[in-house]
Amino acid sequence: MSSTDPIRGTDIAWNVRNNVVSATEVVERHLAEIDRREGDIHAFNLVLADRARARAAEIDEAVAVGRDPGPLAGVPVALKDNMCTRGVPTTCSSKILDGWRPPYDATIVTKLHDAGAIVIGKTNLDEFAMGSSTENSAFGPTRNPHDTSRVPGGSSGGSAAAVAAGFAALGLGSDTGGSIRQPAALCGVVGVKPTYGAVSRYGLIAFASSLDQIGPFAHDVADAALLLEVISGHDQLDSTSIRQGPLDITRQLDFGVAGLRVGRITDLPEGASPDVAARLDEAFDALRDAGAQIVEVEVPAFTYGLTAYYLIAPAEASSNLARYDGVRFGHRVEAPDTNAMYMATRTEGFGAEVKRRIMLGTYALSAGYYDAYYGRALKVRRRIASDFAAAYQEADVLLTPASPTVAFHLGDKTADPMSMYLCDTYTIPSNLTGDPGLSVPFGTGDDDLPVGIQVLAPALAESTMFRTAAELERRAPR
Repeated sequence: MSSTDPIRGTDIAWNVRNNVVSATEVVERHLAEIDRREGDIHAFNLVLADRARARAAEIDEAVAVGRDPGPLAGVPVALKDNMCTRGVPTTCSSKILDGWRPPYDATIVTKLHDAGAIVIGKTNLDEFAMGSSTENSAFGPTRNPHDTSRVPGGSSGGSAAAVAAGFAALGLGSDTGGSIRQPAALCGVVGVKPTYGAVSRYGLIAFASSLDQIGPFAHDVADAALLLEVISGHDQLDSTSIRQGPLDITRQLDFGVAGLRVGRITDLPEGASPDVAARLDEAFDALRDAGAQIVEVEVPAFTYGLTAYYLIAPAEASSNLARYDGVRFGHRVEAPDTNAMYMATRTEGFGAEVKRRIMLGTYALSAGYYDAYYGRALKVRRRIASDFAAAYQEADVLLTPASPTVAFHLGDKTADPMSMYLCDTYTIPSNLTGDPGLSVPFGTGDDDLPVGIQVLAPALAESTMFRTAAELERRAPR
């Protein structure tokens, strides 16, 4: 796309709705960019070119007869391939779901359609969203558009890379332990994990049901706010959905941070590289200059987040993934008897990281170990939530790094699972508490690669979180 083509979703939607540019032109420009760079990046498992063109024609027809297609009219959206799309292969980047086409749409897919958006493709991810680099996909790794020798983060690395590369104006990912915010930081885009229950999970293929949450990727804070407003709101098909209307965010983005209390966590776990830590200090300075009050807070249980998560998430995964047995749908390996078929199918269908987490979770839930591991992890989770609640009595928002480092090279951490898990040190706690978190680009670090600052807020305080992120965006180093 040329430098004059709009890449922000809000700009595209305004131009399409006002007949400045057609949705067909927008789609063709994005498909051309995909053709140009997708071979180097591999953001997508499937590009839906024909469907996107057909949908664009519908939107153009609506505009021609004077109907408003919606707030995301003609905006291309990249959809993580763990969200059900009716009649379209949905794989979770796993061989176990080879050939499966859902008979229904996820609620967020329906909401995107109703808002006039165009799903341009299904994006690559770590298999079943288990990973921090998008190297665990059965279909090969995704590469960072800023440097194709490096990872885009994970597990939603395909969606983050698609937005960063200009393949789509907006993207959707799922965040179970940082899987939106960490790749957003590494790819230099905005990524948001909403409050648990603020966005319907109906049609999201589960990894860990009490942690999973769908959220947006965007080029800027305003686009992310608009997309979150579109997909949020109560859904009777999701029993965990909060009974309230869509979030109200965009009209508050220009309110600034004067008088806002921004918390610096004094007992934040170590691990951030010097370049990332320096940007975090600059972010506090920027908000102070904008009129915010910087306050020191303690969150003692923050450091236990990683430990609790890697008992709770694998335990839920071992339960959720038990349904993939070769009987009802997806991949199947023929064998002499049922038990042999189960074993052969799951052995061949699941990758190494998924098997590792299934075994961890099954062990944590097994007789004689449940109380010692899973039960104790749930108690730690309550302690983490309590400590964050206490911190939010003193601060309106908290700032941390989104990722401890800038994007690392492909293969750097694949042989050491613990070093990979540490990538989510700063993001995991808000999944355990259910509170929202957002990564906003804030300058660059080593090798001129993007750094993301994480803004954390109490449950359903997205408007305050976005106000803070918008101020950081305005004051980010150029």
